[in-house]
Amino acid sequence: MLSSMNFLCGPSPITIHSQELFSINFMLFRIKSTRLTDVKFEQLTTLNFLSFRDVGFLLLAGGQSRRMGGGDKNQLHLGGKSVLQHVLDRVDRAGAPTAINANGDPQRFASYGLPVIADVVDGYAGPLAGILTGLEWLMAHHPKRTHLISLATDAPFLPPDLAQRLYDRLDSDTAIVQAQSHGQRHPVFAIWPVLLAADLRQAVCEEGVRKIDHFTQRHDCGIVDFLGTPDPFLNINRPEDFAEAERWLK
Repeated sequence: MLSSMNFLCGPSPITIHSQELFSINFMLFRIKSTRLTDVKFEQLTTLNFLSFRDVGFLLLAGGQSRRMGGGDKNQLHLGGKSVLQHVLDRVDRAGAPTAINANGDPQRFASYGLPVIADVVDGYAGPLAGILTGLEWLMAHHPKRTHLISLATDAPFLPPDLAQRLYDRLDSDTAIVQAQSHGQRHPVFAIWPVLLAADLRQAVCEEGVRKIDHFTQRHDCGIVDFLGTPDPFLNINRPEDFAEAERWLK
C-alpha cells in the first residue's frame, strides 16, 4: 500500500522536516501574527485576535456531486446567485488570500476572480487531498501566513463570524479547530496550521489516508459550536437539500 501510493502525489513546493514540526507543536497554535522564527514565549498570551494577515482561505470545490447528478453543485443558482457566491458573501475574509480547489477545467470558475488550484493527488482523492493542496499553495505563495481556513462550497447559510470564531479557539493545546452545529461535527469547516503540511502529505501520499477524521484523530482538535435556523451548515448534497435551501430563502 505505501509504495503503491507514492506515485499519486506531485512534489511539494516546500520542505518541512517532521522533527521541526513536532518540536514547535506545543507553542505553535497560540501564534497569531508573528512569524515562528521571531516568536518569544512572553508573546504567546497577548496575541488573541484574528489578523487577516495570518490566514488564507481555501474553497473546496473538488467533489463529484454524484447525488446531485454530477457537475458542480456549487454553481447551481439559489436565490439569484450561485451557491459558491453565497459562501463567498457569507464568510468575512477581509481580503485574505483565497483559492478555489477544483479539478478539471479551471475556466468554469473564472467569474469569481480567484486562483483555481487542482489537487496535488490524482484521482479525486477527497477533501483531505484538497486541504493538503491548499496548505502547500499557501506556503508557496503566501509564506507569511500561518493558518488556512477550509470551507466547503455547498453550504449557503454559513455564519459570517465563522473564521473569527475558529481562530479564537486556537490555543497551546489545540492544533486544528473544526465547526460543529446541533451536535454534528463539520470537519471540512476548519482552521489548519500550515506546519501540518508535511505530516498531512505523508498521511495522504505514503499512507493512503483519505478521511479527514482519520488524520485529525492524530492531533489535538478543538470544536466551536454554532447555532441557527436553518442549520448554518446545511449543505446541498441531494436535490431535496436544494429544495429546502430554496424554501429558507423565500
